[in-house]
Amino acid sequence: MKEKYLRNLEFYKILAKAQQYCVCPQAAQRMQQTTACTDLEEMRHALRMTDAMTTRFLRLGAPRLSRVEGVVEIVHRAEKGGVLSMAELLEVGRTLKNFEALGGWYHGQEDAGVQSSPVLDDLFYSITENPGLSRGIFDSILSETEMADSASDALYDIRRKIRSAESSIRDRLEGMIKSPNTQKYLQDAVVSLRSGRFVVPVKAEYRGEIPGVIHDVSSSGATLFVEPSAVVELNAKILQLRSQEQEEIERILSVFSDAVAAMQPLFEVSYDGMLQVDQLLAKARLAADQAATMPQVVSGYGFSLLHARHPLLDKKKAVPVDITIGKEYDTMIITGPNTGGKTVSLKTAGLLLAMASCGFLIPASERSEVCLFREILVDIGDEQSIEQSLSTFSGHITNIVEILREAGPDTLVLLDELGAGTDPAEGASLAVSVIETLRQRGSRIMATTHYGELKVFALETEGVQNASCEFDLETLRPTYRLSVGVPGRSNAFLIGEKLGLPDAVIERAKQHLSAEDQRFETVLGQLEDLKLQIKEDQAEIERLRGLAETQLNAARQQREELIEQGKQELAAARKRAKELEQKVQDAAYGLMDEMKELQKKERLSAEQKLQRARQIARKDAPAITAGLGSEPEVKNYRPLTSVKVGQVVVIADLGRNATVKSLPDKNGMVEVLCGAIKTKVPLSSLMEAAVPPAKKRSNPKYRSGAGSLDVTRSPAMEINLIGLTADEAVMEAEQFIDSAVMSGLTQIYLIHGKGAGILRKALHQMLKTNKSVKSYRLGNYGEGEAGVTVVQLK
Repeated sequence: MKEKYLRNLEFYKILAKAQQYCVCPQAAQRMQQTTACTDLEEMRHALRMTDAMTTRFLRLGAPRLSRVEGVVEIVHRAEKGGVLSMAELLEVGRTLKNFEALGGWYHGQEDAGVQSSPVLDDLFYSITENPGLSRGIFDSILSETEMADSASDALYDIRRKIRSAESSIRDRLEGMIKSPNTQKYLQDAVVSLRSGRFVVPVKAEYRGEIPGVIHDVSSSGATLFVEPSAVVELNAKILQLRSQEQEEIERILSVFSDAVAAMQPLFEVSYDGMLQVDQLLAKARLAADQAATMPQVVSGYGFSLLHARHPLLDKKKAVPVDITIGKEYDTMIITGPNTGGKTVSLKTAGLLLAMASCGFLIPASERSEVCLFREILVDIGDEQSIEQSLSTFSGHITNIVEILREAGPDTLVLLDELGAGTDPAEGASLAVSVIETLRQRGSRIMATTHYGELKVFALETEGVQNASCEFDLETLRPTYRLSVGVPGRSNAFLIGEKLGLPDAVIERAKQHLSAEDQRFETVLGQLEDLKLQIKEDQAEIERLRGLAETQLNAARQQREELIEQGKQELAAARKRAKELEQKVQDAAYGLMDEMKELQKKERLSAEQKLQRARQIARKDAPAITAGLGSEPEVKNYRPLTSVKVGQVVVIADLGRNATVKSLPDKNGMVEVLCGAIKTKVPLSSLMEAAVPPAKKRSNPKYRSGAGSLDVTRSPAMEINLIGLTADEAVMEAEQFIDSAVMSGLTQIYLIHGKGAGILRKALHQMLKTNKSVKSYRLGNYGEGEAGVTVVQLK
């Protein structure tokens, strides 16, 4: 795009604002030389990079960069064998620190939840850090003129010797100036330096009293600066050490220069990447300042700028406008009063399209669409020139001639006050002709005018749209709003009346209007009223739509909250159920352990065992049933007055089934078998068990091998021990057997698999000694065969 047209659009003011945000002068210089993209993909990529950088900048702030300049030239000199100065090395060190800062800013924020952006990855990965060299430079060089003692061991040793020699000289000279024998020869009791040597001020008349070398004379000649003979040798030694010091410094600088030269190829790429990042950060800062967004880039030559603001106006005061060209129409004719915002609308469209083509985000809605024009041709402003003998009209015509030469399908033409500055009739005809010529060449056109003929042309011509800048007749001030579809009115009579022009003058002026002009103004007035009514209706529709969206969002949020609350309550219920299950299981195992201990105590009588069993039941029953949330099911039992051997009864105190083993003795005690425990209980504590309803007998799925007892296998009768160690399997099996005995099961299945037989052997060894086991065998066909052990319980 030509500089002349971009300057008319004030594009370089945008570049100047972006330059202020650049840290490095070379980045600012590159920003000043920014050019438009040449194809759509390049434009999309540039906008995506700026958008990604803006997003990261808004979340993390800017990285800390130091101002560096001319570093590439410094590195080139080192590559050619030059020894860099301390100032130059510090500049290289600051640049390397910038590389490290950018790497940490981009790659070091993933732990904070800020992910890298694919569109920026290549740029940041091109920046190679060298923390060792930068640390070495800053550790060794304290300033542009001072090298640290720690730069090398040799330098440290040399400077130590220099300090020691200087200390010796000061001690000798201090002793001399304080001595009564020499004080009378001295002008002052001070030690000073002349030509790098320590001297004392001796009175001229006593020059022979203090032997030594005269290095300087005062301007009056009354004082001689003498290096006493006693320190001549030490001063010479210091000069020699100073020479060695300088040689060591040169050697250190040479080593650093070689290290800088070695990284030259990677350094140039990294430096270029740093400058690009600096430019992108400047664009990001500008976008944040303007509240800019990334528009959509579309093919073709049409654009739609929604809620667009001029970027150089105060964003709090600028009135947004909607400008669309290239879809339903290719030409927009903007009319309205002066200072109403017509020219600002032209500049807004042209400037935002130019910014987007250079990778800048634009102050418009993110739903806006932009395209890439080869050229934006502009004729805006007063083009009169006294030097070139050009009037305003001549200046405009000169520009239009140039625009007509360059116009084509890939150009946008912006014309301000087309046809102005000459006879209105001829100017209007010329304006219509220019627009028709540009349309024939395929250009997209925006033009401002006061001519009524152009308003009629827009109404009658397909593809040409009228637009107007609104004017408030009550306040006599423009609103700067752009209304598309309705031509603007000059409102000259109304404005004159408001400002106090006599009614007679206005009426006489109206008489000079032709009938057609009057009818046209009347139609425009009706259209203006209709437009205002439509705008009020649209505002009400937007208000209702916004209200509906707010209510819908609130309902959705409430729904999400209820769903989340339900999930939390369900999770809490599951957690409580799991805890209760574990509590019940622990209590049951504890109860079984106590019952086993009770069974082992042979010294206790049956009555004592019964009493102890009741205590255990009373103690643990509440712990087992605590937190169940509902009352346990109460079974209805019928008390017994007599029993038979083998009869199944219920021990009322325990609520457990038992089998009668003997008839009541003389004390009314009945021997019963409860699980694996044989004990005696009073006949009065036995109840008749509820008889379950008879079930239709079906063919058993599993049959015990040799016996005639049919047992139907269920999941509660088996335990899978595959995958456990032998010890773990034995422990789990023992607990399962105890639980089965307490549940009244007579047959269970231990699933151990075939494998090497380790689990099977360990389990069979345990079954041999378990008092609750009546017998055991391997499974038959259909039961799991050698992978399952079938256990008969007592």
